[in-house]
Amino acid sequence: MKFIKNLLKWIVIIFGLFIIALYIFDYDYLITAVRTIYGKGHKTAYLDDYKVFDNSTIEKGTGQPWNFHKNYNSVEETKTLTQLNNEKGTIAYLIIKNDSIWFENYYGGFDKDSKSNSFSMAKSMVSAMLGKAIMEGKIKSLDQPVSDFYPEFSKGTSSKMTVGDLSSMASGLNWDENYYSPLSITTRAYFDDDLRSLILGLKGVDEPGKEYKYLSGNTELLGMVIEKATSVRLADYLSDSFWRPLGAENEAFWQVDSEEEGMVKAYCCVASNARDFARFGKLYKQHGKWNGKQILDSAFIAKSTTPRFVASPEYGYGWWLAN
Repeated sequence: MKFIKNLLKWIVIIFGLFIIALYIFDYDYLITAVRTIYGKGHKTAYLDDYKVFDNSTIEKGTGQPWNFHKNYNSVEETKTLTQLNNEKGTIAYLIIKNDSIWFENYYGGFDKDSKSNSFSMAKSMVSAMLGKAIMEGKIKSLDQPVSDFYPEFSKGTSSKMTVGDLSSMASGLNWDENYYSPLSITTRAYFDDDLRSLILGLKGVDEPGKEYKYLSGNTELLGMVIEKATSVRLADYLSDSFWRPLGAENEAFWQVDSEEEGMVKAYCCVASNARDFARFGKLYKQHGKWNGKQILDSAFIAKSTTPRFVASPEYGYGWWLAN
């Protein structure tokens, strides 16, 4: 019995020293990682993890319900489509025909009202907000230097970095896009309680504007630029510029780094449902018009959905263009 008591005592001491070491060496974000992700059996972010994080609310306005096509859900999925959705872990599948929902199906216990993590779909929303800020004259153009907003990037190669470079993934910053290593900056950003300081500590290692390299830190910095340029918190700017005007039927949530007034994880993590997410696709399909009003500049949309670099046809400005 004495041996067991001594063993337990040493286990507690070692565990306590380990926790202290995490704080001393600035790895205390791993405690949050264990509490929210790893301790729940996940290796990285998952679909409804917004429930274990703090969030800012993206407020809805007057909802504009989708129309339903006269042939709504009159056909069944093909075996090939069902197999594909199963393989991909699909939870929602919608087909919008003209202005109506022609087909929809949900899987894994999700339904039309279920919220799920947008993951990097949020990058396209941040790109849209960049276009809106340019329309409003809050940001001059895609060529405006990031250093105009954050002097921390006024030296070295980063002095040439533009907001367009951030949107098109051509910043040249030192970011490790690794979702599964607990020690990568991507993982730290997901769990850290001070995203701004983390992002402002990035350094330029390559010439910006020369080639595509997918870095989530680019979008986080772009979100910070938009907030500074508009003097509006990003979740509120998304609500005012798109969520309300597009008639989203449900409020959405955007994960933040610490508490409700914190910095949103701009590169990911808007929790909403498939029907409201689909409004962005319709807006871009309609070249920025919604109910006859030009919500977003059509020229910006055309540029966003065109590859910036010939060598990287899969990406434009905040938009994936190919699988």
